[in-house]
Amino acid sequence: MASESRLYTFSADTAEKLRKFRLGTSRAKSPQAVVYQIDKHTLEIAQADDTVYSNVQELGDELPDHSPRFILLSYPLTLPSGRLSVPYVLLYYLPVTCNAEVRMLYAGAKELMRNTAEVGKVIEIAEAEDLETIEEKLGGTA
Repeated sequence: MASESRLYTFSADTAEKLRKFRLGTSRAKSPQAVVYQIDKHTLEIAQADDTVYSNVQELGDELPDHSPRFILLSYPLTLPSGRLSVPYVLLYYLPVTCNAEVRMLYAGAKELMRNTAEVGKVIEIAEAEDLETIEEKLGGTA
């Protein structure tokens, strides 16, 4: 992690937003998601906009077709045992149509984003439609 922490940066404001989102969604009753992107010039990882998505379909509609994104997702679900769980995961959205330079940019930052956001799991998705099956990827009941 040492090399990517020198290459990519988080502003103090972004780091605080990450912390508040993680703590604020731990008891959420509905899905909560925020989208992060990397500025290609400054290599700063920042929230794409101030939107907090509570609808996974709406989130999918907003994702770009040719550019990767990091999505922090807190998704309440019922486990097969009947217990309620709220996993906090990083969705690594990497469309097959994005160029190699941008792929490498996001691939290099993935572990730093994972560690900084303190997520429990990284799930890679290639298209917005993959969000429709996110509950089974998280291990819940449909």
